[in-house]
Amino acid sequence: MQIFKDIGSRSFGITAGSSFLLLLLLWSALSYTEAVNPIFLPTPDKVLTEMIHLLGTSEYWHHIGISVFRVMGGFLLACVIGIPIGIFAGTFKFGEAFIEPPMEFIRYMPAVAFIPLIMVWVGIGEWAKVMLIFIGCFFQLVLMVADNVRRVPHDLVQASFTLGASRWKVIETVLIPAIQPQLMHTLRLILGWAWTYLVVAELVAVNSGLGYAIMKAQRYLNTDQIFVGIIVIGLLGLISDRIFALMNKRFFPWV
Repeated sequence: MQIFKDIGSRSFGITAGSSFLLLLLLWSALSYTEAVNPIFLPTPDKVLTEMIHLLGTSEYWHHIGISVFRVMGGFLLACVIGIPIGIFAGTFKFGEAFIEPPMEFIRYMPAVAFIPLIMVWVGIGEWAKVMLIFIGCFFQLVLMVADNVRRVPHDLVQASFTLGASRWKVIETVLIPAIQPQLMHTLRLILGWAWTYLVVAELVAVNSGLGYAIMKAQRYLNTDQIFVGIIVIGLLGLISDRIFALMNKRFFPWV
C-alpha cells in the first residue's frame, strides 16, 4: 500500500478480478434474495441466459454493428478535424487565444441540447447520430490535444531551431512525434466518451442500435434485456480501450 509502488502484473490482475467478483456477489445477493424487486433487478443467470439468446440472433448483431459504426464514425470525424486544430492551438499562442476560449465555452454545453439543431442541420438519418457523438467528443479532444502539445519540453524545440530547422519542420519532426504516446492515451479517453454518448445519439428517430434496443426493452420493463444492452456496450468499450492500450505498448514501448 505504498504510494506509487508497483504491485506486479499478477497481483494487479487478481485485485482487478476481485473487484468484478465483488460487484457480481453484491448483484447476486440483492437479486437472489429479492431484496430488490426482480422486475427492476434480474438475477445474473437470467441476464446471462438472455444475453446468450440475443447474441444468437442476427437482429442483435445488426444492432451491435450499427452502433459500432455510429461510435467510430463520430469518433473518427472528431479526430480528423480536432487533432490538427488542437496541435495548432497548442503550438501557437495566437491559436490558443483564438480557439480555446470558444472551445472552453461550448464544451460545457450538454450534447443532448444540440439534438434539435442537429435534426434541422442534417435531418434524422445516420448523420444525426454520428454528429451528436462528434459534438460530444470534438471540443474535449481539441483542448486535450492542445494540452499534450504544450507538455512537449521546450528545450527540444529550441535545440531544433539551433540546428537550423524551420518552424514547420519543428512541428513535423519534433512536436508531432513527441505528442504521439500521450495522444494515444487521449484518444482512449475520447473513445470512452464516444461510447457514453451512444444511447443519447440513438434517441434520435432510430429503429436500430444498442441504444434503441435498450429503450425498447425499457418500454416493456424487460430489465434483463436492458442489462444485456448495458453489458454489451461496456464490453465493446472495454475491447476498444484494450486495443488502444496494446497499440500504445506496441508503438511506444518506452512510455
